[in-house]
Amino acid sequence: MILYGLKNCDTCRKALKQLPQARLVDVRGEGVPAEVLAKALAQFGDKLVNTRSTTWRGLNAEERGRAPLDLLQEHPALMKRPLIARQAELFLGWDKATQAALVAD
Repeated sequence: MILYGLKNCDTCRKALKQLPQARLVDVRGEGVPAEVLAKALAQFGDKLVNTRSTTWRGLNAEERGRAPLDLLQEHPALMKRPLIARQAELFLGWDKATQAALVAD
């Protein structure tokens, strides 16, 4: 299981604490593989872009209008976190449904 997020993100830390078998991939340093990002974008759509982040607020209107895939490749911290890959499944965020699906296993 791979958890794509930020090492200093509180939500990612909570998820890692409950998922000791997960490996954290810091998206600022390592990025997200293009195929994983494309699959996540196809599955989650615009929800993948965190429009409440400080990174988003720092973008001008022209940058915000770019394609989500381009934005996420250029600014990985814009991704809603965590993005969790378990075999062929992807989970976004650390809500009750994600916790139930992953922690119960």
